[in-house]
Amino acid sequence: MAHTTIQDLTAQVSIQQGAVVSRVVHRDADLDVTVFAFDTDEGLSEHTATRQAIVQVLTGRLRLTVDGEDVDMLPGTWVIMDPGAPHALVAGEPTVLLLTMLRS
Repeated sequence: MAHTTIQDLTAQVSIQQGAVVSRVVHRDADLDVTVFAFDTDEGLSEHTATRQAIVQVLTGRLRLTVDGEDVDMLPGTWVIMDPGAPHALVAGEPTVLLLTMLRS
């Protein structure tokens, strides 16, 4: 496959009341790309990943806590985390997020 095109990443998931929804939109030997939808006040408790991860907010607003630092994320905010970095997040409003996980 020479390339992959997704015209509207936000259309790949829908925000559901009181829920977190996710959909893998691409997976290959080098990376996994997942789109998440978070309702207001929904999130992920603190955890770590074994791979480098990039988080991008597409719509909405959330607070990402990474390595003990709070980052207020709006559309266009981009954060890259090293493997093993403790992180958690909570949406301040309905939010769509793009997660890219890289393989070494």
